[in-house]
Amino acid sequence: MSKKVSIRRLPTGVPGLDNLLGGGLPEFSFNLIAGPPGSGKTTLAHQIMFSLANSNNRGLFFTVLGEPALKMLRYQQQFAFFDIDKINESIRFVNLSADLMEGNFDRVLSRIAEEVKNYTPGLVIVDSFRSVVQSTKALEAGTSELQKFVQQLGMQMTSWQATSFLLGEYLTQEAESSPVFTVADGILWLSQNTYRNSMVRKMQVVKMRGQAQAPGLHTFRISHEGVQVFPRAMIKPGTVVASIAVPDGEQRVPMGTPELDEMLGGGLPAGYSLLLVGPSGSGKTVLATEFLAEGARRGEPGVIAAFEKTPNQLLSKKLNALVKTGQVGVIDTRSLDLSIDQILHDLIEMITRMQAKRVVIDSLSGFELALAPEFHEDFRGSLYRMIAELTSMGVTILMTSELEDRYTDLRFSPFGSAFLADAIIVQRYVEIAGQFKRVISVVKVRGSQHSKDIRLYDITDEGIVFGEALSAYTGIMTGRPTGDLVT
Repeated sequence: MSKKVSIRRLPTGVPGLDNLLGGGLPEFSFNLIAGPPGSGKTTLAHQIMFSLANSNNRGLFFTVLGEPALKMLRYQQQFAFFDIDKINESIRFVNLSADLMEGNFDRVLSRIAEEVKNYTPGLVIVDSFRSVVQSTKALEAGTSELQKFVQQLGMQMTSWQATSFLLGEYLTQEAESSPVFTVADGILWLSQNTYRNSMVRKMQVVKMRGQAQAPGLHTFRISHEGVQVFPRAMIKPGTVVASIAVPDGEQRVPMGTPELDEMLGGGLPAGYSLLLVGPSGSGKTVLATEFLAEGARRGEPGVIAAFEKTPNQLLSKKLNALVKTGQVGVIDTRSLDLSIDQILHDLIEMITRMQAKRVVIDSLSGFELALAPEFHEDFRGSLYRMIAELTSMGVTILMTSELEDRYTDLRFSPFGSAFLADAIIVQRYVEIAGQFKRVISVVKVRGSQHSKDIRLYDITDEGIVFGEALSAYTGIMTGRPTGDLVT
């Protein structure tokens, strides 16, 4: 009876990368990290090496740069993952620039093989040969010789009892015809996309033998901590994005305003996504604050992601007190060039840490503005995946959306994303007896009865105060400017 061979998976030490690879790096695999200059190949390789290297699993790093390894390490040690105690103890650097400049590729291969044999590393990294300064002898050898050399190197690396990496600067067209891509067990493709004044880094697992990797392009960033990957939000099979109906006795989430709970049919069903729509000054953030404050009173921690204002501008005295006591967490997302995957990562991290039950996104308009321009085209799709991921965690979501009050038509979202919400509340302005008044109505609660009334409300120092239904007034003209309303 045959038994399946078990391949050990090595943790990379790069946040989010193991999820992309399908659980980690296959031990003794030959991997290619490809991408244009400046895409983060060397930093990624160093971070993996410093994470995996120890006295029993030593790392050997070959560099062909014309500069000494000391200069390269001078910059790499700025990252938090750098451990100077591992240099020459469990990590060794070998500079091959002098050998390669002579143009004798066979000698370079022999040197690499000899170093590997003598050092017996568990991890081998060979930096890009395509970035070497072209010498006269190298030019005489020709491009075909260099390509042959890289192919032979790749074949040699597959035979070592070590997990190995080859860093290469390739264009997409070259990758399709390069033999080294065929022999590689794993291929990571790094890129950096620039749109106007925005730049976003992307990573793709093109190939990973023996395990199911996460498909598509995934955002990553390079910070003081090193490389951090934000896996693309994917809707898992069987995930229910929106409930079909609210069973009898289903748990309801109070909104913090009894009158609004009554309009919703007893509160918002737990695990629903609510879209709160209204023009500027209509009180969307005030209602969102009441939603979080009510959760805190009931022992349900909350999280708010602020996109339009800084936390100091956003937080009322009531909410600021809840933040200080740890009942509400705030994510400041005002920096531009974000991706939805990065924001979702931060949200999930804080929700998990706080065991939050309520989430506020204020607002979708600012959310789109905070994203790098290249994400705008797929904003609806990305938002769909984000809501599905959050609701699958069992949290209840309140999203606000800025909407121009045109009086003559009724819209619920400038993004055409109202269908994503399980419930919709609309705030509007009307003119009554020469004064602007605020009105609120529940347009939708999926699978549940709700009030059809349009009710007056006001914003006071105590919060939102509800008034009578608009039906108490005469002269209501549907579809016409609200200036026709009279008492």
